[in-house]
Amino acid sequence: MRIDVITLFPEFMAQSAALGVVGRAAERGLLDLHGWNPRDYAEGNYRRVDDRPFGGGPGMVMLIEPLRACLAAAKAADPAPAPVIYLSPQGKPLTQAKVRELAALPRMILLCGRYEGVDERFLAAEVTEEISIGDYVLSGGELGAAVIVDAVTRLQEGALNDVESAAQDSFEGPQGLLDCPHFSQPAHHEWGDVPDVLRSGNHAAIANWRRQQSLLRTWLRRPDLLDESALSKADRKLLDQAKAEHESP
Repeated sequence: MRIDVITLFPEFMAQSAALGVVGRAAERGLLDLHGWNPRDYAEGNYRRVDDRPFGGGPGMVMLIEPLRACLAAAKAADPAPAPVIYLSPQGKPLTQAKVRELAALPRMILLCGRYEGVDERFLAAEVTEEISIGDYVLSGGELGAAVIVDAVTRLQEGALNDVESAAQDSFEGPQGLLDCPHFSQPAHHEWGDVPDVLRSGNHAAIANWRRQQSLLRTWLRRPDLLDESALSKADRKLLDQAKAEHESP
């Protein structure tokens, strides 16, 4: 997958993409990441990429022409079509379903704003969609872009050493439940013991316990994700049992 990022700080994107799963995916040829700096396409001695907003007010607004030239160069670098995604708190919230949709694309272009944002005319003319990673404001879109790069890269075939890892993540599966608790060595610790079922070797019982814990955790922490009416009869039974155990003194 090719991802082009338009940003005033391409070195940030390069550094963040060099680590962990994303870095290994790049080494394996599963991710082709390119940074594009609008300042390289600005004119004049100062290579300005921003100016004061019309109507007054604080901050600066990123200019149309440097962004336009930068985007044109990014598009021309590869013939594959690419949606232009602007990272913005005004965008639609990023979900795992959206991540799966983006991960299936051959290419995308991420636009990172700075200052008070980007000239609205550029957004209207060139941006395919706006995406938000949460209801808060950051200094720029680079962190949001890094989130998208990480989220879509780990879904590329071969990015994870265990193909089941992504399938068992929170928000995956038809119900989009939260993940179950996980434990490792030691089995016994002053903070508690690993549940017996996980050490039983009974794979059916383990799968049943994990499903029940996933249902319970979603009900406790993110009830907005849980449509109990859409659960299977078996899932409803598991959840009812878990609720009763949780609420019992």
